[in-house]
Amino acid sequence: MENIVDFLSTALPWIAMALLLAFFAVRESGTKKKQEKQGEYGTEGMALGVCLGVAISTAIHINVGIGMIAGMVLGLLIGSGVKKKDE
Repeated sequence: MENIVDFLSTALPWIAMALLLAFFAVRESGTKKKQEKQGEYGTEGMALGVCLGVAISTAIHINVGIGMIAGMVLGLLIGSGVKKKDE
């Protein structure tokens, strides 16, 4: 069981970064097809996700790096789903 935990704590940040890069690539190719760019809260979600991920990972005593990356990915996913209103 200890080997599994060691493997996950080592591999999970790399898997999360690969998924994040894949998400950026797919999102960027989709926006190039559309001429007008719609606003979203992706960057704000990532910033808040990093802060909350670090706070939660510190509170439950897990690796801060894993909490930061998980918070960033979740914040990006939630922030990308919320569209900005045109003003």
